[in-house]
Amino acid sequence: MLPLTRTANHRRYELMITILRFCSGVAFLAASLSLGTAENSASQSLELGCCAQDAEIARWHKNADRLYGQFKAREAIKELQKILEVDERNFDALIKLARAHIDVGDMIPESGADWKERKLKQYRVAEDYARRAVKINDNSSWGHFWLAAALGNAAMMSSTARQLELANQIRVQIEKAIALDPNNGLAYHAYGVWHRKVAEIGAAKRALASVLYSQSVPAGSVEKSIEFLKRAVELNPTVIVSRLELARSYIAREEWPPARALLRSIPDLPIQFSDDSKHKRQAALLLAEIRDR
Repeated sequence: MLPLTRTANHRRYELMITILRFCSGVAFLAASLSLGTAENSASQSLELGCCAQDAEIARWHKNADRLYGQFKAREAIKELQKILEVDERNFDALIKLARAHIDVGDMIPESGADWKERKLKQYRVAEDYARRAVKINDNSSWGHFWLAAALGNAAMMSSTARQLELANQIRVQIEKAIALDPNNGLAYHAYGVWHRKVAEIGAAKRALASVLYSQSVPAGSVEKSIEFLKRAVELNPTVIVSRLELARSYIAREEWPPARALLRSIPDLPIQFSDDSKHKRQAALLLAEIRDR
């Protein structure tokens, strides 16, 4: 075989350089693709991790709702606390925890030396969760409502001075709840009860409170109580306690027929909340008291 001429060698050299450059380019492209694949894999893993966490949170919420619906507030609390361990700013978990702790407090029997302290402890925990929820979302009617509910329950276990201090706070929170959602029936219920309770404070007690505690008692009226409780019943016609409290407000004005009609309607209503059985018993006793009025 004759040796390659210079021209042939040169052409062969150029061909080799071209091939090497091509191979180098392919290798770089492959490396780039590999790096991109690794980055995509990491991103997809992160997305899958977030999705998995969201799925867990949804499952815990579902479990908590199921347990709460079975009147197992303490068990529901455990599920909701799992959510806060991975998402401490979960608004729904915070307001559900406030609600559940109020229920736990309500279910503590009014017997024993420390029953008031035990109830108050639960209501204070509920208040803390509700305040955290309001800080996260100040535009939610439910955050303000559950804060008002926690404060209202705590007020019933507190000293007179503390009750006076809380009265205005409760009113502010209820008014915010209603302003944010005019169809929040539970907020109207709370405001109706608030008006009647405040209206029951007589002139002498108001003057005494002003002297002893340097605090004025806010104004309330039975008429407003009836107005707000009627709205609560319109929005939530099957909620037992709203009918019971409206009956009490009618009784405060000695309007016996509408009070009796409301109390007679309660036995046929479904049990929806943990204290509904107690409210049914209270309605039956109250109806017996005013039957001949």
